[in-house]
Amino acid sequence: MFESAEIGHTIDKAIYDASLPALREALLEAQYELKQLGSFPVIILLNGIEGAGKGETVKLLNEWMDPRLIQVSTFDQQTDEELARPPAWRYWRQLPAKGYIGIFFGNWYSQMLQGRVHNEFKDAVLDQAIDAALGLERMLYDEGALIFKFWFHLSKKQMKARLKSLQDDPLHSWRISPLDWQQSKTYDKFVRVGERVLRRTSRDYAPWYVVEGLDEHYRSLTVGRILLDGLQAALKSRAAPSTHPHAAPLISSLDNRSLLDSLDMTQALAKDDYNKQLSTEQARLSGLMRDKRMRKHALVAVFEGNDAAGKGGAIRRVAAALDPRQYRIVPVAAPTEEERAQPYLWRFWRHIPARGRFTVFDRSWYGRVLVERVEGFCSTADWLRAYGEINDFEQQLTHAGVVLVKFWLAIDQEEQLKRFEERKEVPFKRFKITEDDWRNREKWPLYRDAVGDMVDRTSTEIAPWTLVEANDKRFARVKVLRTLNDALEAAFAKD
Repeated sequence: MFESAEIGHTIDKAIYDASLPALREALLEAQYELKQLGSFPVIILLNGIEGAGKGETVKLLNEWMDPRLIQVSTFDQQTDEELARPPAWRYWRQLPAKGYIGIFFGNWYSQMLQGRVHNEFKDAVLDQAIDAALGLERMLYDEGALIFKFWFHLSKKQMKARLKSLQDDPLHSWRISPLDWQQSKTYDKFVRVGERVLRRTSRDYAPWYVVEGLDEHYRSLTVGRILLDGLQAALKSRAAPSTHPHAAPLISSLDNRSLLDSLDMTQALAKDDYNKQLSTEQARLSGLMRDKRMRKHALVAVFEGNDAAGKGGAIRRVAAALDPRQYRIVPVAAPTEEERAQPYLWRFWRHIPARGRFTVFDRSWYGRVLVERVEGFCSTADWLRAYGEINDFEQQLTHAGVVLVKFWLAIDQEEQLKRFEERKEVPFKRFKITEDDWRNREKWPLYRDAVGDMVDRTSTEIAPWTLVEANDKRFARVKVLRTLNDALEAAFAKD
């Protein structure tokens, strides 16, 4: 894959100077069209041999185009804030919004290449990192991102000649970094691992471009033309996303009974039993959150359920057991303009807690396969794809030490109607009932089907769903607390 870099393509400066004005004008025009359209972001990943011109090329792109619409991110050593969270968190938080260009130095490929070259892990772990990169890029592409991956290359001979030339020049020797010297010693292995990574991760939706870095004019025009061609093609082909009405359930039952129909909704707790068990479980949660073993974990609780099922009341009982500095509650509503400009999961990745902390999601990423599916707010392809993306997201969380607990609070239609009527009559509860709540009752069968599919496709061994019989609020609150405590104790037992 890198053999052609030995050729050393060059471009005469006169030809370069003659070609540049038209290229710059076209790039700038495409950039402004990208911003005006605002329907997709551009992500540029830069990797390759040190000294092959990555930094110089990015400086030129910022000169040729509008730097206000370009976001350059560098990922060197992980900060304490990043080390306390899943590895992908540091990349998700830097993704460019729709209409913008994001350039990533030291990206996920840099991490896997350096780790393997320096024997921090074996090929099996490298293969896992490759699969994770492919999954992330496919998800970004499916969300609309235009992805370019550039490998800037120098042959071993060219790299050594560059280092010798700079070393012998007092005015420019400062340009040699410790990483340059380090890579000169590991060049062969770096290229060998790089070949493996590039061959496995070059896809039609996120291809690699190997750019010879010896001649600055050649590499600059090459990168500029590749970006221009890709941008123009994408701008020409992108159409507004279409929406589709609710589709039939993925799982059908022969007796027409859903998973929720099988719950025993008569379960209840007497007031005295409730007070005793609630106090016991709250004290248990308080102790577990202060346990030193919690330093290795974060806790994430997802609350979904029928309207008026008691999610807010259950969350308040959980919060009552804890110091407010230990937890954060994230209410999820319709996405903001900022959130709509990012891939769907971005709004949730940004709230993932550090180790030792607890985040409660009041509604969650499951909105895509529930309300967005039923109400036609996204395409059928989007919500069908979301099951796999959600499972991958949750796997990344759990592998990083996050204890993930997911609740569906279920009530029957009669109990929901009763609670709706009560909210109408009680002044301080009227804000809880809206026209949307009444309208959603008419779609009860559609939501029932969506919940059945959701649980079937996303209740995994590492992140199972807990279905909570919530006709009796007391029973539901205790079950929620007990489930959280059991999950923490199970995680601690594995440490």
